[in-house]
Formats: sequence, structure tokens, C-alpha cells
Amino acid sequence: MRFALDDGQTAFGRSLDRMFAAADTPSAVRAWARGEHGPGRALWRRAADAGVFTLAAPGGLGGVGPLPVEVGVAFVEFGRHCVPGPLVETVAVTALLSRLAETGEAAPAKEWVPRVCAGRARLTLAAPARAEHGPRAGRAAAPAGGPYAPAADAVFVATAGAEDAASEPRPAPGHGPVLRSIDPARPYALDADAADAVFVVTSGAGDTADGDAADGLWLAPGHGPVLPSVDPARRLAVPAAGGERLAAGPAVRDATAYARLWAAYATAAQALGVGHALLDRTVAHARRRVQFGTVIGSFQAVKHRLADALIGLEFARPLLYGAAVALAAGSPGARAEVAAAKAAACDAAYAAARTALQVHGAIGYTSAYELSLWLGKARALRQAWGSPEECRRDALELPH
Repeated sequence: MRFALDDGQTAFGRSLDRMFAAADTPSAVRAWARGEHGPGRALWRRAADAGVFTLAAPGGLGGVGPLPVEVGVAFVEFGRHCVPGPLVETVAVTALLSRLAETGEAAPAKEWVPRVCAGRARLTLAAPARAEHGPRAGRAAAPAGGPYAPAADAVFVATAGAEDAASEPRPAPGHGPVLRSIDPARPYALDADAADAVFVVTSGAGDTADGDAADGLWLAPGHGPVLPSVDPARRLAVPAAGGERLAAGPAVRDATAYARLWAAYATAAQALGVGHALLDRTVAHARRRVQFGTVIGSFQAVKHRLADALIGLEFARPLLYGAAVALAAGSPGARAEVAAAKAAACDAAYAAARTALQVHGAIGYTSAYELSLWLGKARALRQAWGSPEECRRDALELPH
């Protein structure tokens, strides 16, 4: 099957591309990393004026959707231009609240989703790791700390259960002496310091009459200290305990699963845009950089690396829009489709980042060089809202 955008969708993507290209997004990203949110919020308002935040919301809540293909188009451009902020998380909360509204818990959606659609609210979400099933039951399927990777040489995870009671904290997979310890029961929220509201999902052991032990959705009263992540423009904080409980019970569990699906899909689209930006910048550099009396882009080894990066990105694109079609149709296989798209897009973006770093040489390592903004994001997105291992399991519909 061939997935191609129609003329309207293509024009929408091009309009966003032109808008962000004229907005000096690298300066906004650097300001965001310093905790200065003004330029980033200006970009947010421009995106809202273009209707981006209406795309994931249903018509009854001020939106025009949900329209997964158009959301994908928008997030590719967010990634291409490295737009900062809790963009994925805002879409995820929109999906979560919209799904809750379908079950009768409409008050939170009515309060927050119209404000998102109008660009008047930036939301973020802290959700616990998905639980493992089968022989690994009781362990987290996603990295500790939620769907994000903190900046540390190693991350040590506190585990629960008899087998771990007397053991030392264990290093988390994918992180490599220790700077920080994570409590999996208190996941991070992205850009909580810039968000207008921090939503927290808590995982309960089971349902009770008053819902205290059920899954719950809370509006956090604040957040803890802001910490750096592997991408300086993606700042993490643990939400403060307590706050207002908005909903509880099985409906929260179902809505959270739906929100994760949208978050993984939007992250995949963002990663695809990041990969294309890295490749475009690397091709331009290879055409300018002269070594041994000739431009390095003429060297066969460089050509092959760039071609491999392009092939990876082009193979990921139809998976992304195939996942959008599955999401739009409410297909039972949507989770597998989204997982395949995220695995492919994030791997392709990460491969493009490695190629970009190698072709640029020493200059690629410097934080003052703009390439570093996309390099950090490619690494961060690969782990966000579904690790590569988790996505491959979901794509193959294997138990966790």
C-alpha cells in the first residue's frame, strides 16, 4: 500500500515549514534550555494560530479531529525545526481527556481541551511505566522515571519485591558512576516549569469502592527541582504529590493507554522531522567542506553514509502514515502499527544523527554549533514514550 499526502496536507506542512524557518527557532531552543520560555511560547502561539492544536481534539471540544495524518504532518515540522516545549505531551493529554469524556468524565476535558485548541494552555503529563506481564511481571516495561532519559552517566533504579529487597540498586539499561537515583513510582514530567498544568497518572493495585487504589488522574499542585535531560531543551521535573483528583478507575487506565498511543505516534513524527533536518544540514555541509582539495561530498564513503541515512528515513515515512490510518480507523492493530513507526522513525533519526556527527567531524561535537540541538533531540526522542525494545515487542505483538 502506498501512503501519500493529499494536496491540502502537503500545503499545510509547507506552510508550517515556512513559518518556522522564518522564526529563528534555534535561538528559541537555546533560550528554552536556559529556562527562558518567551521565544518558545511565541512559536507555540504561531502553531496554535495555524490550527495545529485543534487536530487531535474532537469537534465537541473545540477541535476539528482527531486527524492523525495532519497531526503527523505538523509534528514532522516541529521536529524539522526543533520547536521546544511539551508538544507531544499536550497532544497526549488532549487524547486522554477526550477519551475520558467519552466515558462520562467530561469535566476535565471541557475545562482544558478548548484552551489547548486556542493555544492558551500548554500541558504536560507524568505517567508511570507500563507494567510487564508474564515471567517479568512486576517490573517496568519502560525506563524508570517515565518515558524520558535524564542526563547522567548512569541511572540507578529502586525496585520493589522480595528478590530485590536485599540487593543494591541496579543500573538501568541504556545508561552507562551514578549521578541520580529514580523512583519508578514518581515519573518525570517534561517541561513542567513551562506548562500551565501538570497532569499525573497514578497506577493503583486495584479498584476499591472509593477508588483510592484504582488508577487515578491528578492535577499536580506544582513540581520539584528542574533537572537536565539528554536534550538540554527537554527539562524534567518530578510533579509534587497530591493535588486535585480528576478521575479514577478503569476508565483512567484505558484513557492512559490511548494517550500513550498518541504520544508514541507524535514522537515518531517528530523524530522523522529531526532526522530529515540532520540529513539536510549534513548534505549541505558535505557540499561545502573541502578536504584533500575536493569537497567531501564527492567521497564514496560519505555518499554511502548519507544514502543509508536517507533510505532509513524514507522507509520510516510510510510506516508513520500507515500508523496514522490505523489510528484514524480505531484499528485493533493500531498499537503495533504505531510501535513499528516509532521504532523505525527513531532509529532512522538516530542513524542520521550518527552520520551527521561523523561527517561534520570535530565541529559536530560543539554545543555552540546549531547541529547539536538536533543531535540531542534525536537521542532523547528515541527513548521517549516507548524504548526501542518496547516498540519492537509491541510491533510484533509480543507480551512484555
